[in-house]
Amino acid sequence: MPKKRSGGGLSPTQQAAKFLGVSVLAGAVMAGIALPAAGALGLAAKGSVQGFDEIPANLKSPQLSQRTTILDSQGQQIATVYSRDRTVVELKDISPYMQKAIVAIEDSRFYQHGAVDLKGVLRALNKNAQSGGVAQGASTLTQQLVKNYFIEEAGDDPTKVAEATQQTLGRKVRELKYAIQIEEKLGKKKILENYLNITFFGQQAYGVEAAAQRYFSKHAKDLNLQESALLAGIVQSPSRYDPVNDEAEATKRRNVVLQRMAEVGDVSRQEADKAKQAPLGLKVSQPKNGCITAAKGASFFCKYVENVFLSDPVFGKTKEARAKIWNRGGLTIRTTLDQQAQDSVQASLKDHINKSDSVAAAATLVEPGTGKILAMGQSKPYGYAKDETEYNYSVNRDMGGSNFGFPTGSTFKPFVAAAAVEGGKPPTQEYASPYKMEYPSPVQRCDSRPYVNTDHTTAENENKAEVGPYRMKEAMAKSVNTYFVQMIADIGLCPVMKMADALHVVQGNGDKLPEEPAIALGAVGLSPLTMASAYASFASRGMYCTPVAIESITQKVGNERKSLEVPKSTCSRAMSEQTADTVNTLLRGVVDSGTGQQAGLTDRESAGKTGTTDERKNAWFVGYTPNMSGAVWVGGPKQNVKMRNITIGGVYRPLVYGGEVPGPIWKDAMTGALQGKPVQSFNLVDIPDDNGDGNGHGRDRGDGNGNGDNRGGDNGGIIGGLTDGGANGGANPDPTISFPGNFIQGQGNGGRNGNGGQRP
Repeated sequence: MPKKRSGGGLSPTQQAAKFLGVSVLAGAVMAGIALPAAGALGLAAKGSVQGFDEIPANLKSPQLSQRTTILDSQGQQIATVYSRDRTVVELKDISPYMQKAIVAIEDSRFYQHGAVDLKGVLRALNKNAQSGGVAQGASTLTQQLVKNYFIEEAGDDPTKVAEATQQTLGRKVRELKYAIQIEEKLGKKKILENYLNITFFGQQAYGVEAAAQRYFSKHAKDLNLQESALLAGIVQSPSRYDPVNDEAEATKRRNVVLQRMAEVGDVSRQEADKAKQAPLGLKVSQPKNGCITAAKGASFFCKYVENVFLSDPVFGKTKEARAKIWNRGGLTIRTTLDQQAQDSVQASLKDHINKSDSVAAAATLVEPGTGKILAMGQSKPYGYAKDETEYNYSVNRDMGGSNFGFPTGSTFKPFVAAAAVEGGKPPTQEYASPYKMEYPSPVQRCDSRPYVNTDHTTAENENKAEVGPYRMKEAMAKSVNTYFVQMIADIGLCPVMKMADALHVVQGNGDKLPEEPAIALGAVGLSPLTMASAYASFASRGMYCTPVAIESITQKVGNERKSLEVPKSTCSRAMSEQTADTVNTLLRGVVDSGTGQQAGLTDRESAGKTGTTDERKNAWFVGYTPNMSGAVWVGGPKQNVKMRNITIGGVYRPLVYGGEVPGPIWKDAMTGALQGKPVQSFNLVDIPDDNGDGNGHGRDRGDGNGNGDNRGGDNGGIIGGLTDGGANGGANPDPTISFPGNFIQGQGNGGRNGNGGQRP
């Protein structure tokens, strides 16, 4: 081994050897760039020895970007997403024909030379000197692999890509040093495997497995001779030799590869000639990339999963770090999606709403006690064409939803009732509940500033005959506006704010709810996922669980897989079991005999609440069983459709109600989703009815003009109040509720035509 001088530097012999070595390297560099031979060699001799030493010693192979596969809860594929379509395979899973073809056309002396092919360098030097330019290159497969490493590491950053591909002496010398290192470390077989997995084959296909799937719809291990030759030929210029767009040019290039394979002895001339006569045999598979291709209407859920990954710190401290992992791919994401539930949601939406309708519908199902999102769908498909949308109406803006969510109408009232009961109000609490009244003033807020109704804003009930006093059960069944306005004035705004916080109820834009009495009537925009998750707390007897969409993630690193940490649902007590049981009893009455009768399930206990906003711009049904909660919204996404005299799903409707459009969607979706699932019961409490004879007969009958008082007695009193009392009622007016400034005009509760006591 040569000795170093005492000063630590290289001896004159070593310097000379190194100079000669770098000169040879520079020759190889020159063969790949358009410089005159003398100039290039001179530049190398003058400036490259020290620079070569200063190049970092180790090149780390990048983690190749690959497909990410998103699965449902049972492991069935929902979609694949990728920045680069690649599936890494081992050399044993690549056709021997393919291995020979790429070596023959790209580096026929691959197994005879080291990182640098000196014969190839001299040949290229001579050829380029004769032509005065770059007629021939001399890069080995190993050098090309290093170049691809740099390109892969650059990702989609245009500046880094330019740096990785710039035709400079410095870059070439750096590639050469790393090529030497890789030859020593990996060996020929691994270099060939890595090259075939990293290189670009056109048509969005990176790596030979993706290319085999794209052009021939088969695995790389099954490629025959002519197919392998075609793919090997594409590598030099994927656009020029693209067989999809230029079959003639691709055929000529394929035949060049076959000829070269025969010349180097990989195949006989007879085999090559026969393969040259074969058609290209393309069986092109279109790229199926992204959530837009998700199976069975799960595109919006798929996009929600992507947004969770890109926003949750568990996957990286910064947005850039999370995006890098996502774009690298190679992930297998098992989600919470229940395919039975998803199928049922999509079928119900399709049955009740046409995608071409002027309104849209969104539905989300979650599991009480776990927060798992079981289904998420909407009537307008994911896409960018007419009657399609990229907005997910089920979620908040930060997850790809609408800017503000949608006003919820009377579906907010159970939160007010829960706050009152939790604070000690009995379910028999009675308020005067006049037909019309000003919002009470002042009303205590959480801070020291009370709400004061300086504008004399009013609220009113649906019908003039709707005059109290009412108790909570009847007021909830009938959705009496002035009852809940008086309730919020009685208990103050702070308990309602605290209940909303405990249920994670925020506006669609992520802001906290405004501390105003009008929230009692659902004037604020919320998302279906927010509502379904909040109502799930009633189903789970007071436990709120944050919604989750991801069960587990594994990431492919090399030939191994590692598990990634994923967000977990956080469950906390939002209210006592007694409070939840009381609300369940109140809302069970709504679907059994109140405004939500058309939504009530026939094979198991259910509970829920209807809601319709001013001018019929939004209609809701939010309901649940002990083991599933769901929210359905119907309306104009831009809040510009008044659902009067409108055809939805081919059915003409003079007026739209929460119980008559969203309610049946919810019922059908839940019925299918729950089929085969355990039948569970609520823990109900005894809430006495009042002012009835106990036989379901209301105190007064309707007068034919929509003016039924409609109070029932125990054991069927609500039925009596709503059907006997209102059966002969006339047409019902639209709600005319006023809200303070800065509120979305919204939450009226119109009654069903012909039933003076019923309304969403």
